[in-house]
Amino acid sequence: MHHRLLARQLQRLMGKDFIPDERWSSLLQLVSDSYHEADRERGLLENALTVNSDELETANAQLRAKAEGEEALLRSFTNSIPEDLFFAKSVDGLYMGCNEVFARVMGLSENEIVGKSDAQLISADKAEVLRALERDVLNTGKRNVQDEWIMHPDGSMHCMEMLRAPYFGVDGKPLGLIGIGRDVTVKKQADKKNHQLAFYDTLTGLANRHTFRENLKHEIPHADRARLSLALLLIDLDQFKEINDTLGHLVGDVLLVEAARRISACTRESDTVARLGGDEFTVILSRVKDPKDVELVAQKIIERLGEPFQLGESVVNVSASIGITVYPLDASGAEEQVDELLMNADQAMYEAKKQGGKRFSHFTQSLQTALQERLHMITDLRAAIRENQFHLHYQPMMDMATGHIRMAEALLRWDHPTRGIIMPKDFIPLAEETGLIVQIGDWVFYEAARWASRWNELFPDGFQVCVNTSPVQFRAESAASQIKWIEHLQSHNIPGKCMVIEVTEGVLLNNADGDSLKMLANLRHANIQIAIDDFGIGYSSLAYLHKFDIEYLKIDKSFINSLSKDERVTVLCEAIIVMAHKLGLQVIGEGVEHHLQDEILDKAGCDFVQGYLYSRPIPAEQLDAILRHGAMGR
Repeated sequence: MHHRLLARQLQRLMGKDFIPDERWSSLLQLVSDSYHEADRERGLLENALTVNSDELETANAQLRAKAEGEEALLRSFTNSIPEDLFFAKSVDGLYMGCNEVFARVMGLSENEIVGKSDAQLISADKAEVLRALERDVLNTGKRNVQDEWIMHPDGSMHCMEMLRAPYFGVDGKPLGLIGIGRDVTVKKQADKKNHQLAFYDTLTGLANRHTFRENLKHEIPHADRARLSLALLLIDLDQFKEINDTLGHLVGDVLLVEAARRISACTRESDTVARLGGDEFTVILSRVKDPKDVELVAQKIIERLGEPFQLGESVVNVSASIGITVYPLDASGAEEQVDELLMNADQAMYEAKKQGGKRFSHFTQSLQTALQERLHMITDLRAAIRENQFHLHYQPMMDMATGHIRMAEALLRWDHPTRGIIMPKDFIPLAEETGLIVQIGDWVFYEAARWASRWNELFPDGFQVCVNTSPVQFRAESAASQIKWIEHLQSHNIPGKCMVIEVTEGVLLNNADGDSLKMLANLRHANIQIAIDDFGIGYSSLAYLHKFDIEYLKIDKSFINSLSKDERVTVLCEAIIVMAHKLGLQVIGEGVEHHLQDEILDKAGCDFVQGYLYSRPIPAEQLDAILRHGAMGR
């Protein structure tokens, strides 16, 4: 073996593609220094020698001993790195040496390897591939670095980062090559896991939002070059929330995985199926030639998702609403085309839901107009919060026993600078959808508390202001708002009993994680009272009435409107009032417009009433004047 030349070049051969352990570098330097010293001694001996054969023999013996020492040092060096394998080959492909790690990987001893070729040790196919690679290394004189999967004797597969490099004689011709390998299996597995987390949904294995956006971004110019269309389908599962809340998140996850499988089965391999989050999926249909093909795929997905889902012992049924947008047909030339197409599909999907679900809807110009209006409204809503464009009106509530005002409901109004007064029904849904309802709700609470404190001081028995809330305000991410409400009351010395929070039945019933109930419990702990709004038109499960700390039931105005027209409604209202009183609750009748309705509720024992019969919602200053002068009653 050309130990001296080999050792001298090891350090030169290791470049930027292969980063060796620090021990490689230090030991290589040690071997190189040793060989430099050996060269110096050899030169001194050659200069001092005469033609005396005895002296020549003695010198050769000394040099042979030195060479054997060099070989032992090199072997010790290559075996001192327990993690990395090493081997050296001749130009003919014969192994000239190896370290213990390489021998262990091969399942052989060094003696069984040295002097043999790969063709004698491994399969012919793999040996041929390696021989071709090594010829290229020798012919070009350049290093090669690549990953190779190698089977260990125990049958396990390991990924090795392999470096192969030639070493040369004094004449510059290659004498052979060396190989150095490092096991990078764990790193490869970690890289694969990180890649999976970064680009794929962990639950379903589909592309995630990031990958979806990147794929769509790349497909748009491809469609332009091919002069073809692409379609984006946004899929939302109908009834999923109810199933998730009823059967639990684990069952919901199983449903999502199966839904992902069914959607994927309806598409081509060239299409992208992704999960954006929750129960929303998307499909990118590339290279669309006929628009009818898009509808066929959408209908197929609806039919497959409409089939029963076997989830453990439960069989459930869901449907899907799909929004479709097509590029370039629906593109307006916006700079952010991905966002534009997503909004288009989202708008079309909601249109499908409005029509009852279990259908698909195309993005249209009318939807484009509605989308633009929606975006303008969102912008205006943000400005309204920033510029304090909201104000409250208050509708008095009459105490049926005394005929005096003892409560009022705070009702939000938006005084738009160009559109005038905008009623809550026209902007609250959008505020809920965007999350702006939390900021708006905070302002409403603080403003209502300011007047509640003022009016509470006017009456020995106190005064209460009712504040409407949205279910969005009782999600986990909004919990900080309720804490701030309580802190606000405490910092301004406002009694908590002045405030009544109105919630719908859905807040209490759609509460699988218990977040809403914890927030309501915190409010009650601060003496803030709770009212169930629109009682009778929601889920109307009576079980929660004795489970939760509630003070008031508000009979929905749809019942009140029918009091004088339908005897059965009268019986229902009477039953609600009796039941509430038995449970220690007080009852508020809202939407009273006629004297007969007032008489029926009074006779049934209703505690409070409100409606146009007594007063429309009025500004705070006007109600303040009425309360101070006692100018209003039943």
